[in-house]
Amino acid sequence: MKRTSTAKHSSASHQSLHLPQLAGWIFLCEAVGIAGSLFTASSVSSWYPTLQKPVFSPPNWIFGPVWVTLYALMGIAAYRISGLGTKRKEVRNAIGLFLVNLFFNAIWSPVFFGARNIPLAFIIIAAMWVSLIGVIFRYQNLDKPSAYLMLPYFLWVSFAMVLNYHLWLLNF
Repeated sequence: MKRTSTAKHSSASHQSLHLPQLAGWIFLCEAVGIAGSLFTASSVSSWYPTLQKPVFSPPNWIFGPVWVTLYALMGIAAYRISGLGTKRKEVRNAIGLFLVNLFFNAIWSPVFFGARNIPLAFIIIAAMWVSLIGVIFRYQNLDKPSAYLMLPYFLWVSFAMVLNYHLWLLNF
């Protein structure tokens, strides 16, 4: 099936599955999570338990499975968008904003768990949240399924931002 030149695309516009590119996008996203876990692992058993937490704070074990799933969905969405053709300015802009969002995601754990700087981590997650809204809107204009794939990430980052804020209020 030939790709169209319109801004709106459906899943049918993807000619075929390119496993190396798909794996690359998923690997990139999961690598961000793995890097973050290097800062999280020691703090989850030492520093984090000493914090006062709001009643809605989930158990620690839930974070790993949730993030692994979210990073996979993010990678699939980025793969779908990049598959629309990186020669197109709107595709490059969407991928660029996604990478900015991924950068904020990557630095949150080192700041929160590594530096134990909850206020700065809140600023970072707020920037992540705002950039994520931009990503979703850009994805929506290019490929609705990609935007939908980002919605669980949006909901989790929204929850994490509220949790980060309450941890700041309760501990500083």
